[in-house]
Amino acid sequence: MRRLPIDPFTQALLVTIALASLLPCRGLWATGFDRVTDAAIALLFFLHGAKLSRAAVLHGMTHWRLHASVFACTFVLFPLLGLLLRPLMGVVLTPALTLGVLYVCTLPSTVQSSIAFTSMAGGNVPAAVVSASTSSLIGTVLTPLLVGLTVVAHNGSHAFSWHAVQSILTLLLLPFAAGHLLRPWIGGWVDRHRPLLRYTDQGTILLVVYTAFSAAVVEGLWKTTPPLALLATLGVDALLLALVMLASWFGSGWLGFARADRITMFFCGSKKSLATGVPMAKILFVALPGGLGGIVLPLMIFHQLQLMVCAVIARRFAEGADAASG
Repeated sequence: MRRLPIDPFTQALLVTIALASLLPCRGLWATGFDRVTDAAIALLFFLHGAKLSRAAVLHGMTHWRLHASVFACTFVLFPLLGLLLRPLMGVVLTPALTLGVLYVCTLPSTVQSSIAFTSMAGGNVPAAVVSASTSSLIGTVLTPLLVGLTVVAHNGSHAFSWHAVQSILTLLLLPFAAGHLLRPWIGGWVDRHRPLLRYTDQGTILLVVYTAFSAAVVEGLWKTTPPLALLATLGVDALLLALVMLASWFGSGWLGFARADRITMFFCGSKKSLATGVPMAKILFVALPGGLGGIVLPLMIFHQLQLMVCAVIARRFAEGADAASG
């Protein structure tokens, strides 16, 4: 497995999908997994709140033009592109996959990978920390509202319940706020145990993916999702990523940002968070006919695609900076 050209976590996702396809949880087992998953989600957002540095946020607010530009890419440009591509998706994708791509467009930016790629490429790392963290925080409130608007525009209100917003507040936002309020007492411990947060992220995602795909397989996911539709999903995700990357790079130049800030906007404005998106989908689309499998598939494809593309581009940026300094 180590020789495969994909990271270990993606391999774990593929194994989880295969396990859910062959041995889906049903009945009381499904109920038990749902309860464990809810507890893991609450713990995940509690730890994210404890990790968020208030001083870093306040310090970074001075660079408001850059943060506003990243915000616009994440929560304005992406949803608009999703709605513009909706007629194309309606032809080449299944309804569930189309809804999944629209959902990707509403999500906040990643935190860890956005900062890592910005640092690798020689960008403004403090600004990346603020932009990515603020995006994650705002997304817990804004993403459900954007999902409501895009889903209603896509196929009415059948797949989305505004009551889910209350669930988001109780299961995601309240633990996040509690963790942040307790940061003066537990923040040092959380900072010293960063691997714990990574494993909590990944473990929660795998739990949600297993329960989501189990329910979807029971409802007949693989019978209603042709292989060509999966390839088309990859193409649509790639198109979305390319359009936003081009807009963020050339838009940041038009706004007169320095190279380091342009790199920050490029990586923070073009990414979507799997760690936030998968748990949130479990709450927002709880009543979706056919389960969550078709919703989270486009997000998992986009996740792997953005990691591979950003890794290559970050190395190119770094090489260009080394050549210029040499």
